[in-house]
Amino acid sequence: MMAAVFALLSLALVLGWFGRRSIALLCILLCLAVAVKEFLWEIHSSEYGYRMPWIQTRLIDRLPAAPQALAGHRLTETHGGRA
Repeated sequence: MMAAVFALLSLALVLGWFGRRSIALLCILLCLAVAVKEFLWEIHSSEYGYRMPWIQTRLIDRLPAAPQALAGHRLTETHGGRA
């Protein structure tokens, strides 16, 4: 399939070079369609379908934080721009 993508894009380049812009644009659109088809074919699983369970998209309720993240640092308030 990658050979088809490469061939279509190369053909579009050659056609564009020789002034056949409309046919070159058609080849580019066909190249895009073949690339999308190949991508969907690569990620499809008979077990999961098009879902990708290894990509976590849920929001995390609480971010994990190190317990000593601010140990040894004092936070002081400043009043009037003076420390």
